[in-house]
This record gives sequence, structure tokens and C-alpha cells, in this order.
Amino acid sequence: MKFSRIQICSLLSFIVIIFLISAVAVYNNYGTIPLSPVTVTSQKINNPQIATQPATSQTTTNKQTAPPSASQSSSAAAPSVEIKPQPVRPVINAPSQLIDLSNWYVTLPTDNDGNGRADEIHQPSLAGFSVAHYFMLNDARNGIIFQAHAGGATTSGSHYPRSELREMADNGTVKAAWSNTSGSHSMTVTEAITHLPSAKPEVVAAQIHDANDDVIMIRLEGRRLFVESDDGKNSGDLDTAYTLGTTFTVRILAENGHIYVSYNGVAKVDLARSGSGFYFKAGCYTQSNTTKGDSGDAYGQVIMYGLSVTHS
Repeated sequence: MKFSRIQICSLLSFIVIIFLISAVAVYNNYGTIPLSPVTVTSQKINNPQIATQPATSQTTTNKQTAPPSASQSSSAAAPSVEIKPQPVRPVINAPSQLIDLSNWYVTLPTDNDGNGRADEIHQPSLAGFSVAHYFMLNDARNGIIFQAHAGGATTSGSHYPRSELREMADNGTVKAAWSNTSGSHSMTVTEAITHLPSAKPEVVAAQIHDANDDVIMIRLEGRRLFVESDDGKNSGDLDTAYTLGTTFTVRILAENGHIYVSYNGVAKVDLARSGSGFYFKAGCYTQSNTTKGDSGDAYGQVIMYGLSVTHS
């Protein structure tokens, strides 16, 4: 069958149009026009380090890092640190192991020997001594409990019971007695008053005494903590709203014919009072008894955390 030139040209034009239509469709779907039956394209690798690595065989084995040798381990180890042994803290089992009581004796509200007077524990018996309730360590073993009940035994010169330290000298063999007209004499005591009798809520926590009577007292009545002198005179308030259990530090300094009292580092009292035969006392001197309306087991209590005395 013969075709004319016109028919051949028309057929070729038709084929070209079909090719162009197919090419446009492929471009719309894939974005490229295949120029050959097989076209290989490469993927873009964003990591330049990976992209620059040389090609390796598809058949590879996983590398496992071998553990370092002993020499490598020792060279890579952290520098050695010298561990110093910590000092062993001594176990505190008695008041004298917490506070130096070598120049004190304690008066207790008990009468175990039946002589009608309060018991006194002197050195060397005081070393290692404690007694339940009246003179013992607190649960934390950082303080000494002084407790005296209203029905307790008293000394010959008082109607009130006490659990109280009395200053001594020469390792507890001689009663201390000094004058504030010569030298300088101080006592610093850290303590907390923790309990009062209910009917007459009064306790003395520290004092200077002489051969006959008290000279000054650190006294709590209800919530007023103050310095008492001259058998009842308020010589200066320390805290007018004291809360039971609050720890405080009192320093009593006697020199140049004066007695100075500071409370938690603040000067509070300057009392012009001179004398001799003075000595310090500290602890719990309960200012009540059964004649004041308190039951025999009503008590005052003081916890002492620190005590030091200097004479120069």
C-alpha cells in the first residue's frame, strides 16, 4: 500500500504530537524526562563527613572495641586521692564527758542518805556520774538535763529544791571564793529553760552567790527572764516574752566592783556591786515547793549546752 507524501507527513506529525503529550505527562509526575531506558541518579547526603567517606564493600563485619589493656587502664585512670581517716568521735555517756565539771559539784533534790539535806556529788565521784531525771544527758547527748521537783530535798539554807552546779577550785577539792574588787571573773553558760512548775512558775538558771546569800540571779518568772539582785529587785530584763525551750547564752562578768550581764552577746546589765567570797552557780534552782500550791512532782527543768569559767 503506498502512501502519499502528505499522508506520511501527517502520520509523522501525529507521532510527534503523541510523544510530546507523553513527555509532558512524565515531567509532571516525576520532574525529569527520561532520556534513556535506564537512568541512575544519586541521593544528596546532608552529612558532609559521611559523604566524604570512601565507599566500602557491602559485606562488612561489625567492629568491636577491645577492652583496654592493664597498662592502658592504669595510664587512663583518674589520679589517686589520699583519703585521710576521720577522727573517731568519743561516745558521750555522762554529763562530765560533755562539759568539763572538774571544778564543780552538783546538788540534787534527793536525800538518799537520809540526813535531811539535799545530796551533793563531788569530784571524783562526779566524773561519769548521772542520775535519771535530775542530772543526765538529753536524748541528743548534746546537753545536760537539770531537773528539780517541788517536793524534792533542799539545802539547809533554802526552802526550794535544786539540781545545780556549785563552782569549785583545784580540781574540785576546794570551794571557790573570789572578789570582784581584784581580777576579772566570768561565767558563760548556754542553756534553755524547758519546764516550769504550774502554780509558781519560777526557775533560777544561773547566779553569783557569796558566803551568805545570792548576789545576782538569772531568773525566769512566767515569761519574764531577768537579772535579780538584792533578794527580789529586778536589775534588768533579758527577755520579757521568753518561750520555754529557747536556747540562750548569758555571760556574767565581775570585775572592778561591778557585775555585768550580757544576753546573746548584747550588754544588758551593769550593776555596781562589790564583794568577796563570790562563786558561780548554774543549773536548775526551782523556786517552788508544795507550800506554794504545786504538787510534789511539779518540776522545773533546764538543759545546759555549754559552760565555761575564767579567772584572771
